[in-house]
Amino acid sequence: MLMHGTACGWMPSAEREAVYEISDHMGHYATTPCGVGSRQIRGDDIMEFTGKRVLVTGSSRGIGQAAAKVFLDAGARVAINGRSEASSQAGVEALGGGDDLVAATGDVSTITGCKAIVAVAAEALGGLDILVNSAGVGDFVPFGETGEALWDDTIDVNLKGTFFACQAALPHLRTSKGNIVNVASDAGLIGEIGLSAYCASKGGVVVLTKALALELAPDIRVNCVCPGYVDTDMVRRDGIDKADDPVAAEQALIDSAPLKRIAKPREIGRAIAYLASDDAVFVTGEALSIDGGTTPGRG
Repeated sequence: MLMHGTACGWMPSAEREAVYEISDHMGHYATTPCGVGSRQIRGDDIMEFTGKRVLVTGSSRGIGQAAAKVFLDAGARVAINGRSEASSQAGVEALGGGDDLVAATGDVSTITGCKAIVAVAAEALGGLDILVNSAGVGDFVPFGETGEALWDDTIDVNLKGTFFACQAALPHLRTSKGNIVNVASDAGLIGEIGLSAYCASKGGVVVLTKALALELAPDIRVNCVCPGYVDTDMVRRDGIDKADDPVAAEQALIDSAPLKRIAKPREIGRAIAYLASDDAVFVTGEALSIDGGTTPGRG
């Protein structure tokens, strides 16, 4: 049988004209010679999470909230986590409330907190299919001025919290054969001046992700995203706004990426959702850089 090469590999000539019609997020249609038959898919419907039970730590704002919204819009039921009842509830309300959202308040910096967050989420949702570890802190402080309190808080939230949230969720994810997506950072891959504690914590998250991917396979996939600078409250409050010249500081962040802009939270949220989706069913142990080209430019 004559075979023809396509963008998707090799297929019999009798099938090479079959296409999928796929809509991008602008509503346009493209055709790709992949598979047999034809179907039409609308933008955000490409990733389907109907009935999935998702816990997103640190989801009262920022990247975590953006990820929670992507999952929610795609049909999932989502547990929103903040350190306080007020922040958790604010996160729920920011996403419109409703039966598909629950609050799972708690502090990920302690083992007790991680266990409580997972327990509340699993009870309210009837189990867990996906855990997203998005809770994080970071301060621009020179290495010589970084004290024990800052070091402990950064490691406790970013690395210890990720470790023990994964551990607490493990029985639920084994039952559902679910998956984990951790939010690391490109700073954990290439380092940043003034962020030594943050870099250490996020570098730990990257390697933890790879270790868990090996240990928990084949039942549970584990991946992480490594964003660059993202237009969140944390980046503005703890970085840009603290600078002597905030306008110049923001421009410096823009100029640091070859694509010459700061990422939007939703862009990171959709990457998280991709790694958690069935589209990534053969992906595990991956550290996905989403930084406008910063990592390859400096790595």
